[in-house]
Amino acid sequence: MLGHVGDGGGLMDTDVMDVGALMLRFPDDEVMAARPRIATAVQDMRRSPARDLLVPAVRWWAALAADRLREEYVRTFDLSRRTSLDLTYATYGDRRQRGIALLALRHRYREAGVEPDGTTELADHLPMALEFAGTGHPDGEAILRDHLPVIELLRLGLEEAGSPFAPVLAAVVQELPPLTSEERDLVRSMAREGPPTEAIGLEPFAPPEVMPEPTGRLACAGATAGGIR
Repeated sequence: MLGHVGDGGGLMDTDVMDVGALMLRFPDDEVMAARPRIATAVQDMRRSPARDLLVPAVRWWAALAADRLREEYVRTFDLSRRTSLDLTYATYGDRRQRGIALLALRHRYREAGVEPDGTTELADHLPMALEFAGTGHPDGEAILRDHLPVIELLRLGLEEAGSPFAPVLAAVVQELPPLTSEERDLVRSMAREGPPTEAIGLEPFAPPEVMPEPTGRLACAGATAGGIR
């Protein structure tokens, strides 16, 4: 990990972004194998409010059985609109404008020399943005700053739900600038109104080049019927 040290008011701590990226990824076999290393890395972090939030969170995350962790992940992030990890969803929902926003993000990644094509996630997936920010690239932090209201909305949603993932988001937020009054108003508005909707028939909300292949993780994690909350 790089470790650009920060306290939320200075430089962003890229170690926190690295840890957040892994803890918020779907816990596939690669992530499961990395859990002992991540738990050790958190313990070795310098003392900070972000570390204090991550220590108990990573203890839970590293100790939980794989099937239970996957079920918790799917229930939290895949079956609830309020806690989606996709940064443009709260702003655009499934409207066509989201496709434009996704293309713009892909362009920013490519301009920075990052190719997101090897993933099944969309370009606005928060763990992808955190991983990018963890490299120390200035545009990585800029992408997070551009989506501060959505990240705060996600933090509030997880906290409200009593999710064990909530401290991970809180640690990330500790390393980002505080919200402006206008951004706080936007968070309140998004929380009140929810993601916008648009009837678009059978057409996808984004062009095929920004859509990933579907994953089978809902089934493999034992998701139950009932749909998205």
